[in-house]
Amino acid sequence: MKIVFAGTPEFAATALAALAETEHNLALVLTQPDRPSGRGLKRVPSAVKRAALALGIPVEQPATLRDPHILEALGTLAPDVMVVAAYGLLLPAPVLAIPRRGCLNIHASLLPRWRGAAPIQRALLAGDHETGISIMQMDAGLDTGPVLLQEAIAITPEDTAQMLHDRLAVLGGRLIVQALERTLTPVPQNDAQATYATKVEKHEAQIDWNSEASDIDRKIRAFNPAPGAWTTCRGATLKVWRASPAAVAAGKPGSVIDTERGSITVAAGGATSLRLLEVQRAGGKRLPAGVFLSGTTLARGERLGE
Repeated sequence: MKIVFAGTPEFAATALAALAETEHNLALVLTQPDRPSGRGLKRVPSAVKRAALALGIPVEQPATLRDPHILEALGTLAPDVMVVAAYGLLLPAPVLAIPRRGCLNIHASLLPRWRGAAPIQRALLAGDHETGISIMQMDAGLDTGPVLLQEAIAITPEDTAQMLHDRLAVLGGRLIVQALERTLTPVPQNDAQATYATKVEKHEAQIDWNSEASDIDRKIRAFNPAPGAWTTCRGATLKVWRASPAAVAAGKPGSVIDTERGSITVAAGGATSLRLLEVQRAGGKRLPAGVFLSGTTLARGERLGE
């Protein structure tokens, strides 16, 4: 089967690698243009571009799929199917119509729950107990097409967005291979059950100490590794990478309750508290809380977030 693959980040590169292990013909890879990165703003290729070049697959990086050159190239190529994973560009109707078997999307949620850009983070923030991968037949809507194949995985209390991403990426690679090898019946989504995973905005990562500890813990895990949940300590930004709800008497939200046992226990809303286990001062390294405390003395009652 002749495949055009469209994707950009590591999640998609994992699926590309899985397809490369099959006997299918990966005829072309589409990925987003190289982006400036780092302090020097050097243009860096996407994870999918790096993987495709290593596999010897031709790569195109259009700024839009309405580019006449790309439409002509896809039409001439006449792929059997296009596989899409976290590509980041909309597929216009002319592109959707080109592959004989249509366009299949690898989506990191149990559709129709969490359609949209940030399904992993939104599932964690909402406290979902499970998520999964949906292989969807793409249509003109936003993740609205019928589902061909779906598999769930559990979300553990320790899962971060990165941990969940890595497991889902592997699952996505396995399921897309299965979807291409089997005859599947598309199942329409129930739009009444749809929820939307809007793009994560940086301002969402600020910790509100009036929230309950369990909600803050979910935020910390959902925004690890990006953009990183944060508060302030003595006027400077302090990122919190790892924490856990604590069974300690509460105080005024944001106030330090305890600095023993290698952690920083902070009062939260609803008479709850949170143990900070790994933190990072602006410009510094990620440190276990105990190491951070060896260089910074926090007094009981001192407030974070002010």
